[in-house]
Amino acid sequence: MIVIENAYVATVSGDEYESGHVAIDGNRIASVGPGPAPDSPGPRIDGSGCLATPGLVNTHHHLYQWLTRGLVQDGTLFEWLTTLYPVWARIDAESVHAAAAANLGWLALSGCTTSTDHHYVFPREGGDLLEAEITAAAEIGVRFHPCRGSMDLGRSQGGLPPDEVVEDRDQILAATEAAIDRWHDPSFDAMTRIAVAPCSPFSVTGDLMRESAALARRKGVRLHTHLAETLDEEEFCREQFGLTPAEYVEDLGWLGDDVWLAHCVHLNDDAIKRFADTGTGVAHCPTSNGRLGAGSARVRELLDAAVPVGMGVDGSASNEANRLAAELQAALLVARLRGGPSALTARESLRLATLGGARCLGRDAELGSLEPGKLADIAVWRVDGLGAAGGVDPVWTFAFSGGALPLELLIVNGEVVVEHGELVTADAGALARNVAAASERVLA
Repeated sequence: MIVIENAYVATVSGDEYESGHVAIDGNRIASVGPGPAPDSPGPRIDGSGCLATPGLVNTHHHLYQWLTRGLVQDGTLFEWLTTLYPVWARIDAESVHAAAAANLGWLALSGCTTSTDHHYVFPREGGDLLEAEITAAAEIGVRFHPCRGSMDLGRSQGGLPPDEVVEDRDQILAATEAAIDRWHDPSFDAMTRIAVAPCSPFSVTGDLMRESAALARRKGVRLHTHLAETLDEEEFCREQFGLTPAEYVEDLGWLGDDVWLAHCVHLNDDAIKRFADTGTGVAHCPTSNGRLGAGSARVRELLDAAVPVGMGVDGSASNEANRLAAELQAALLVARLRGGPSALTARESLRLATLGGARCLGRDAELGSLEPGKLADIAVWRVDGLGAAGGVDPVWTFAFSGGALPLELLIVNGEVVVEHGELVTADAGALARNVAAASERVLA
C-alpha cells in the first residue's frame, strides 16, 4: 500500500479535498477522501503543499516528429507537411525509438501517464516502427495507445504526400491487423492498446477509410484520424468529394462512440450535433493549432452538446514544447479568446486533460479520475513554491501555470515514474543525447 496524504486532492469526478489522501493498493486506487488514510503497511508520502490530480491523458501525438522540431516555422499545415514529408521518409526503427523514448519521458515529466501516438509514415526499409515506439513506452513506464496510421493516397492520385511515403492498401490492412493481434491488450489494466488510424482525408483513399473501419470493428478496437484541421482541408474535401470533412467521414462510416478525431477546428453546428448524437470524440490540440495558424476548436459548443473532448499535444514538430500540462492553459486562453472569460473554467480544462481524454480512448471506467477501483495513475504537483505563491485555488493555479509548476510525483499503474521532478525509469540525459543524434542523422 502506498498512501499520499495531506495533499489538496482534485478527484475530477466531482469532489475536492483541501487536505486529503489517496491510497494505492497494487495498481488500483484503494481509497480517496478527506483527512489521513486508514492505517496500513507501506510507505506514506507527505503531500503537504501539493495538488494531487489524475494522471494526464494525451489523446493525439506524433512521437517521431521530435526528430524535426523547429522546421517550417511560419508555414500553413499544407506547406509544413509538403516540406517535411520527404524528410520523414528517412526515419527508421532506431530513430523512431530514440524519438519516442525522449518524447514519452518528457511527457511523463509534464504529468502524462497515458499517451496515444498516431504514426502514419512507414518507409519501406525503415524496420518495425510500431515495435520501436511500443518498446520505448515500456521503458519509460507510461500507458500507451499507439495508432497504426497509414497513407495510400499519393500525389500522383491527387493526394498531398509524395508517392514514396504511401503504402499499398492491402499491405496497410494486413500490417494493421498483425499489429492488433500482436500488441493489443483489452484487459482492464492494459498498458498497450492499438487503434486503427488512416491519416487524413487528403492522404488516404475512401476505400482504405471504409475497410479500416470494418477491420477495427471486427477486431474490437478504436478508430482515429485527423479531421477538419484547416480551411485548406475544407476546400480539398469540397472540391474532391462535394462534402465537408465531417460529412465525408460520416459517409464512410466514421462517426461512432468507438471513434475519436483530432483537431476538429472547423466544425459547423450540424457536425457538432452529429458528433454528439453518435458519441464521436474530439482530441483538442490548442498549441499546435495556434502554431500552424489553423484556428481553434469550438470547445464550449462541443462540451455543451456533450461531445467527448480530450486534450492532445499533437506532434513535436508542430507543438515544439511537448508539455501536456501546458495545454490546460492554452485551452483556457483560446476558449476565452473565442467566447469570453466564462467560455472554459480551470476545472473543465483539467477534466479535458484527464477524464475527457480517458473517455475518448474508451477507458473512462479505468482512468481519468481519482476514485476507488480505478487504476493508480496519479500526478502530484507542488503548489507551495515561488511559481504558485499566493494562489488561493490550487486547481486554478495549476491550470493557468502553463505547465510551470514542479511535478513532485508521477505514478503509473501503481509504479513511480517521476519523483521530485526527476525521471526515475530512464536517464533523461541519455534520452536527450540519443534523440539529438537521431535527429542529426535524419536531417543530414
